This record gives sequence, structure tokens and C-alpha cells, in this order.
Amino acid sequence: MHLAFHTLMLLGTLQGVIMCGLLFFSRKNRYANRLLGMLILLITLAVFNMYLNGVSLEPPIIRFVLTFVPLIIVMPFGPLVYFYVRSVTDPDFRLTRKDRLHFWPVIIDMGPQLVAIIYVIGLISGLLKNNGRPWADFIDNYNVYSDIPRWASITFYLVLAYRHLKGFNLAKDRLAWMKQFTGVFMAFQAIWLLYLIPYVIPQLTNQLLDTVDWYPIYIPMVALVYFLGIKGLLMPEREVKATPAPLEARLIATAVPLLQKAMKEDRLFLNPLLNLSLLAEHTSLPPKNISAVLNQHLHTSFNEFVNNYRIEAFKEKLSDPKFEHLTIMGLALECGFNSLPTFQRAFKNKVGMSPKEYIKMNDQIRI
Repeated sequence: MHLAFHTLMLLGTLQGVIMCGLLFFSRKNRYANRLLGMLILLITLAVFNMYLNGVSLEPPIIRFVLTFVPLIIVMPFGPLVYFYVRSVTDPDFRLTRKDRLHFWPVIIDMGPQLVAIIYVIGLISGLLKNNGRPWADFIDNYNVYSDIPRWASITFYLVLAYRHLKGFNLAKDRLAWMKQFTGVFMAFQAIWLLYLIPYVIPQLTNQLLDTVDWYPIYIPMVALVYFLGIKGLLMPEREVKATPAPLEARLIATAVPLLQKAMKEDRLFLNPLLNLSLLAEHTSLPPKNISAVLNQHLHTSFNEFVNNYRIEAFKEKLSDPKFEHLTIMGLALECGFNSLPTFQRAFKNKVGMSPKEYIKMNDQIRI
């Protein structure tokens, strides 16, 4: 039985590598496929690690080196699931610097390798005695309990993905794929939870491993590699965004006056650090509602909405004698822009000419 299990792990690894290559080099749905390819790659690495644990590695130096190589990297699973769903519903979606913060918890997956490195450095420097038993026991316990935040992370992001899908009217084929995609992960989470409960109980951990080993978890992971790769590749290309669900009239009637008041009366646009979170806090509107109203009702983005008020303020200050001592950059900063290039780009997109051209056309002099 063990031989069949390890053969299945090896085949799953090979299949995962092939699927990753196909997804990374696919020309359709490129960004979405690369996110899916990264997800499958991480699943494949975990499966490969399970295969290595079941075979004899010679010479021993190979096993020693693998002690410092993290192959089980699970914390990014959840963010990749969520961002893949977003990329399917919006072909223009790209990870921002803020989005990348979701991947920082990967440090949890690297705990055993960090402990092993500290131990080896301690031995080499003479700070630690040659007694690896306590360190090995710590790593074993860490590996057991680190599965709790891993499971919780995937579950959390699955909920986010499901809530995100509720806000879109997808084409039938894409809707079916998104339901299948989130559905198989929910099923996997249910299986993992049933395994995890006895696994984290110290009296049952060894008994569970001796009875069923890791079959209940890694066989579904191999199935995930096959299913996700094939279905992802077969997903038809889509060049337009999914249609957002219609906004409620009550939401529009509430949000629009609050947004206009925040700009016209409270002049929040003068704050160069203004972002969606600050605007949401000021208006007491959820960020997703603000984005929905701006995109679907006012047909603009958050940045365009704010910058339009800044540009109008810039035009007003051009003709105000109180500001005639300021340069173009000085005026731009006075109106809430945080850099000259950002101002110039926004101004040209809005007005159709550069600030200098606009000033020259209006017979005004600025440096």
C-alpha cells in the first residue's frame, strides 16, 4: 500500500510540474493562469515533500540539505485562491504592493527551516551543545500545530472569495468554474478539518499517523493538481470584465451626497495621504460600497474621483493672487498631489494638455 501511495505522489508531482508549465506559458487568461499555476506549484511541492519522506535518500547529505529547504508552503494557498477568483472576475486585476502583504504569513511555513539553521549556526559557533533531540522535538510539535493557522488561513480566504463572487454576474461557463473551484477547496478544507482535530490532540497524533498516515490529505491534494490544472487550462478567454451586480438605489442616494460633501465641503482631497480606507472612515461607508458607487454609478475610479477635485482646485489657485508666488509643483502640492509626475499625468488625462500648455493658453506665467 505504501508503494502505491508513493507512486501516486510521484505521478502527482510530475503532473503538477507539467500543469505549472502549461499555465505559466499559456497565452490566454495569462495573469489568472499564472496565479493558478503558482497555487498548483505550491501544492506540487507539498506532494513532492511527501514522496521524499517515503523514499530512501542517498547519500545522507541530500537528506541534510533538504532539512533547510521549505517544501511545504501552505500559507499562500488562501491568498492565491482569493486573488485568482478576483482575476477571473476582472481581467484588469493586478496585485498591488498592499495585496502582497497577504503573503507575509508564509514565515509560518518556514519555522522548521529557521530553527534548523539556528541550531547549525549555534553548533558551528560553539554556542550550542551537540544535542539535537530537543530541537527535533520542537520542530515535530511545530509541524503539528502550525497546521491550525494554515487551515484557518485557507478557510478565511475562501470566505472572502465566496463573498467577492456574490457581487458579480458571471457568464455561465465562468460561474460554473468558480463554483467548482471554490467548491473543491471547501471540500478539501472539510476533509482536512476531520483529519486535523485528532491530529492536534497529543494522545491521538501518533495513533492517527500509524493508522492512516497522510493518505486522507495528500491523495485529495494530488486530485487537486489534476483537476485545477486541467479546468484552468480549459477556461475560455474573456477580454471584458464580469458585470457587477446592480447597485441598490438606496445605496446610491446615501453614498453620493456623502462622497460629494467629503470633497466639496470637507475638502479631503487636500490630504496627499487620502486613500479609500480614510475616505471610508470619514463617510462611515464600507470601502466596497464606495468603490461600487464610484465604478458603477459615477463611472470613475477612486484616484480619478479625488484627482478631479485636486485639478479643479489647481485651476482656481492659478487665478488667485494669494498663490502667484508658487510654482506649478508648489500649487500641485498645495492641492493634495504628492508628486509632480502624478499631477502632470492626472492633469493631462483630465484636461487633454499639460499644465504648462494650459497656463500658456490662459496667458498666465508659472515656473
